[in-house]
Amino acid sequence: QGHLVESGGGSVQPGGSLRLACVDTKNTHTYDDYYMAWFRQTPGNKREGVAAISPSGGLKWYGGSMKGRTTISRDNVKKTLILQIETLGPGDTAMYYCAQSQSADRLRAAGVIEERDFDFWGQGTQVTVSS
Repeated sequence: QGHLVESGGGSVQPGGSLRLACVDTKNTHTYDDYYMAWFRQTPGNKREGVAAISPSGGLKWYGGSMKGRTTISRDNVKKTLILQIETLGPGDTAMYYCAQSQSADRLRAAGVIEERDFDFWGQGTQVTVSS
């Protein structure tokens, strides 16, 4: 098991909201040296970048079909990444992953949230939206 641990997933009705969390449990690096991001994935599909945040939290990027319904934030003291999701629909059913990168070159250069930028991944938390 890696050092990023997600929580907060579950079953929710359409129109509901969820707050996902990701805790960095590694004690041998400095959490606020790293860019953090949330991705999601459905079976048979690539991971889609949902949101990313700079090491200080001062810069945020949003992508994909969830743009406008998500808010990413981080608490560098608690080494925790948060994703608040509003107005969930059945199409949001997916496994949600947090990811970590020290350089995030493509993110910084082009503002795109891509899987290949990120080196460390959590095991994911499942979100299921149904009535």
